[in-house]
Amino acid sequence: MRVLQINTVCGTGSTGRIALDIHNILIEQGHESKTAYGRGEANNCSDTIKIGNKFDFYIHALKTRILDKQGFGSKKSTKEFIKKMEEYNPDIIHLHNIHGYYINIEILFNFLKQYNKPMIWTLHDCWTFTGHCSHYEYAKCYKWQTHCENCPEKKSYPASFFIDNSYNNFEKKKQLFTGIKNLTIVTPSEWLAEEVKKSFLKEYPVKVINNGIDLNVFKPTESNFRKINNLEKDFIILGVASKWTERKGINYFFELSKKLKNEEKIILVGLSDKQLRNMPKNIIGIKRTNSIKELAEIYSTSDVFVNPTLEDNFPTTNLEALACGTPVITFNTGGSPESVDSNTGYVIEKGNAKDLLTKIKEVKKLGKENYKIHCIKKANDSYNKNNKFQEYIDLYKNEA
Repeated sequence: MRVLQINTVCGTGSTGRIALDIHNILIEQGHESKTAYGRGEANNCSDTIKIGNKFDFYIHALKTRILDKQGFGSKKSTKEFIKKMEEYNPDIIHLHNIHGYYINIEILFNFLKQYNKPMIWTLHDCWTFTGHCSHYEYAKCYKWQTHCENCPEKKSYPASFFIDNSYNNFEKKKQLFTGIKNLTIVTPSEWLAEEVKKSFLKEYPVKVINNGIDLNVFKPTESNFRKINNLEKDFIILGVASKWTERKGINYFFELSKKLKNEEKIILVGLSDKQLRNMPKNIIGIKRTNSIKELAEIYSTSDVFVNPTLEDNFPTTNLEALACGTPVITFNTGGSPESVDSNTGYVIEKGNAKDLLTKIKEVKKLGKENYKIHCIKKANDSYNKNNKFQEYIDLYKNEA
C-alpha cells in the first residue's frame, strides 16, 4: 500500500507529529509512505515532498491578509506538486490541514475529483466548512450551518485586515469540497463529528479517531521541579498552552490568582516574554518548552491540570496530564470534555469561574492520589498513540 499525506507541516506541531507517527507506522509495517508539506523544515521526516517556497508562502499570506483568500494562492507550486503526486501514484491520499498559505485548494480539488483515488481527510479544526475561520465557538457564530457572510472572526486566523470574502469563500469551498467519490472524514472528537454533520460536508461518512500521545514519555515522572522553584509544600495548579490568549482562558487564571491561599500556586507553561513580565506573584510563568520530557515532569509534579479553554477541538494537553496521573478540570468546550470523566476530573459550565475554583478546592481536599490511578488507566486504555494511529492504517486498508 502506498500512502501520501498532505499537511501544512511535517514532524512539528501537533498535526505534523501526527502525520509523522502515521508515516513511521506505515514504514514499520512494510508499506510505502510520503508526506507532502508546505511550511518550515521537515523534522525527523523521511520521504517528503516540499510544496512551494518561502516567497510563495509570503505572497499567499499577503493575499489572505488583504483579500481574505486563504487557499487561493500558490497556483504554480500546487501544479508542480500535482505532477509529483502523479509520479508517486499513491493508493490512498490522506489530507490533514490544507490551510496555512501553501496550497491552492481550487487547483488541488479539481485535480483530486478527476484523479479519483480513495481519500481520508482528518479535520483538526473547523476551517474546512466555514467561509473564513478555523474556530467559531468564542464568537458564538453559526452562520456556517446556512451560509457564511459578514464574518465576526475576519481578523482571526487566517486573518484578513481589509476585505471580508467569507461569502465567496463559503461558496467556493462548498463547490470544491463536495461531490468527491470515496472520501471519508476523520475527526479527533465526537463534538467535531457532530458539527461536520450539520455542515455542507454531511454527505460524507465520518469516523472519530482520537488523538494519541506517546505513553513512553507522558507518564508519572520524577523531577526536582518543586525543589528548584521552592514549591515543595505548595498545591500546584497547572495550565499549558502553545500560545496563551483570552480564547485559551488565560484571564481565568488571573482571576483565580486573586483568590488563592499562600500555599496555592499557579504554573502556566507557554507564555510569551511580554506575558512573563506581567504575571501576578503567585503565578509562575514558563515559556513554551520544546522538551516533552520537561513537560511530563511538570504535569507529574502538579496537583491539578486546569484547561479553561473557550474554543477547542480535542486538546492533547488533557491527555498528557491524565497520562502523568494528574486530574483535569475543563470547561464544557468543543471536544475538551470527552477525555474527562468523574474519576479523572471535572467538566464545568463554560466561563463559570466560581465553579472552577470550587472544583480545584475539591481536588485539593480529596488529594491527587484519589484520581491518579484512574487518570493513568484512562490514558493507557484510550490514548496510546500506537493504537490510535493503527486505526488509520486499518482505515486505509478498508478504503484502498
